[in-house]
Amino acid sequence: MQQPVRLTYLFLSFVASAWILVPTEVSRAVEPLTFERDIRPVFKAYCLDCHGGVEKLSGNLDLRLARFGKQGGDSGPAIVPGNAAGSLLIERMKSGEMPPGEKKVPADKIAIVEQWIASGAATLRDEPERLAPGLEITPEERAYWFFQPLKRPEPPAVGTTASGTPTGLVRTPVDAFVLARLQSAGLQFAPEADRLTLIRRVAFDLTGLPPTPGEISTYIADQAPDAYEKMVDRYLQSPQYGERWARHWLDVAGYADSEGNGNEDTIRPFAYKFRDYVIRSLNADKPFDQFIIEQLAGDELVPLPWNNLQPEQIEKLVATGFLKMSVDGTTTGGVDEALASNQVVGDTLKIVSSSLLGLTVGCAQCHDHKYDPVSQADYFRLRAIFEPALDPSHWRRPGQRLISLYTDADRAKAAAVDAAAQTLQVDFNAKQAKFIAEALEKELLKHPEDLRDKLREAFNTPGDKRTEEQKKLLADRPSVNINPGVLYQYNKGAADELTKDQEVINAKRAEKPVEDFVSVTNEIPGTVPVTQLFHRGDYRQPKHPVSPGDLTIASTNGGRFEIPEKDASLPTSGRRLAWA
Repeated sequence: MQQPVRLTYLFLSFVASAWILVPTEVSRAVEPLTFERDIRPVFKAYCLDCHGGVEKLSGNLDLRLARFGKQGGDSGPAIVPGNAAGSLLIERMKSGEMPPGEKKVPADKIAIVEQWIASGAATLRDEPERLAPGLEITPEERAYWFFQPLKRPEPPAVGTTASGTPTGLVRTPVDAFVLARLQSAGLQFAPEADRLTLIRRVAFDLTGLPPTPGEISTYIADQAPDAYEKMVDRYLQSPQYGERWARHWLDVAGYADSEGNGNEDTIRPFAYKFRDYVIRSLNADKPFDQFIIEQLAGDELVPLPWNNLQPEQIEKLVATGFLKMSVDGTTTGGVDEALASNQVVGDTLKIVSSSLLGLTVGCAQCHDHKYDPVSQADYFRLRAIFEPALDPSHWRRPGQRLISLYTDADRAKAAAVDAAAQTLQVDFNAKQAKFIAEALEKELLKHPEDLRDKLREAFNTPGDKRTEEQKKLLADRPSVNINPGVLYQYNKGAADELTKDQEVINAKRAEKPVEDFVSVTNEIPGTVPVTQLFHRGDYRQPKHPVSPGDLTIASTNGGRFEIPEKDASLPTSGRRLAWA
C-alpha cells in the first residue's frame, strides 16, 4: 500500500528541494522567432483584451493567431509577412496609438514583433481556420514546467562507486541532486560539520530554539550509528516543532486574530483554534491530503446535525477556519455589504489559489490573465466551488458562523443548574424584599406620622410610575430610599446573611458547563446559489451563469475534472469536497 505523504516529510522536503529546483542557465542555439513562443505572449499582455479574448473584437481584428493578424480587420491586414514597415500593427504600436490608455508596448517588445514580421511571421505549426471565443491554452503554455505532473526523476549517478554503491558523499537521493549541481559548477560538498554544529542546525531548523546543554550532551555522548537520526526524531517529536513550522502555513493562509476591517479591526475570538489545529496537525504528522481536505471541506465530512460532536469532528470543523482568514469588512458598521462580501470571496480565492495552486488568479476576476493561462471563465468556475459556503446573496457575518460545542449532556446539566439557581434566586429575592421592608418600617418611624403612608406608597411605586409629588417627597427624605446596596447601613446582620446567600447562588451557577464555540465555514443546507460571471469583475454586472470547475490548465489529457453542481449524497453541494 502506498504510504500517505506526511506533513513533516512534506515541509522538510520543501527546504531540501530548494537546492534542486534552482533554475539553471541553458544555452541554446539562436532560434528563429515564432508566433507561439515569442509573439503571442506579447499580444496576450498588450493586445488581446480588445483583439482576442472578448465577445466583440475591436475593429474586427483578432490577434489570437498569426493567420488572423494577416487577414486583418476593418483597417486591412495588420501583419504583412516580410514587411514590418508596411504592417499596420507595427505602425500603431510605434505611434503609441495602440494599445489605448497609459500602458504601451515597450520598445524592446515592439522590436521583437518587428523582427518576427520582417523574418516572415513564422509559426511553429499549422494554425486552425477558426477558434472558439475566448483565449485558448496553447501547447507551449501546457508544456511549461510549472504545469507538468510531478515526477520522480532518477538521481544523478554521482558520489557512487562503479557498481553504483553510494559513497560517504551521497546518503540520500537529495544528496545526489545537490552534488550534481555543485559539480556542474566545479564545486564539492563542504566538509562535514561537527556534532555541536549539527545539533545547533537541527534544533534551530526544526524548533527555532537552540539546543539545551542536556540535549547537546546526550547527542555527543551517543556513539550509535543512528545517533543523528535519533536526535532529529527527538526534535520532530517536540511540541516546539509544530509551533515553529505551523508559522509557515499560517503565513500562507493569512492567519490573523482580528478581521482587519479598518479602525475597528474586530477581534476574532475563536481564530486561535485554527492556529492550534495547524500546530497539532504538524505534531501528529497528519497525512498532507487529509490536512488539505479538512481545511477546504471539513464541514462536509461531519454529518448533520452538529450535536454531541466528537473531538475528531470538532477538529474537522475548526480546520475550515482556513477559508475565513481573509479580511472581512462586513463586520464594520455602515459598510456596503454586497461590495464587502464579494471582496471577501475574492480574497479567499487568492489565498486558496496561491497556497494550493501556486498561482495568483486575482487578475482573472476582471479579465483573462495576461501572463498565466487562466481565463476569466476559469476564475468564476473556481469561485462557483466556494460560493455555496461564501454566498454574498445570503451573507453571514463572522458572528453568524459560530457553532456551539454544547452536547445534549451539557444542555441537560445547564438546564438543571439554571433551575436550581433560579429556585435559590427566588428565595433570595423574597428574603431581600423582607429585609428591606423591615428596614423601611423602622425608618418611617423617624418621620411625621401624617407622611408615613405617603412615603410608603411612594417607595413601593415603581420609579417610572411615580408622580412628581412622590419623586419630590422621596428626594427630600433620602434616608427612605433603601435599596440592596445600602441595606447594610440599616441592618448589617441582614446584609451579611444576603451576601452569604448570594455566594451560594454564584457557586451553583458556576456549576453550569461553559459554552464554547467554533467558527465554521459551511453551507446552508438546501441553498446552492447560482454563480454568475461578472463583466469586468463588477458584481453589479452579472453576465451569465457558470458551473463549478477546476482551472483548465490543471486538466490532464485534454479532459476536465468534473465537479457536481450538487452531490445528492450530501446535504451540502459537495463541491469543495469534490475539488479537495
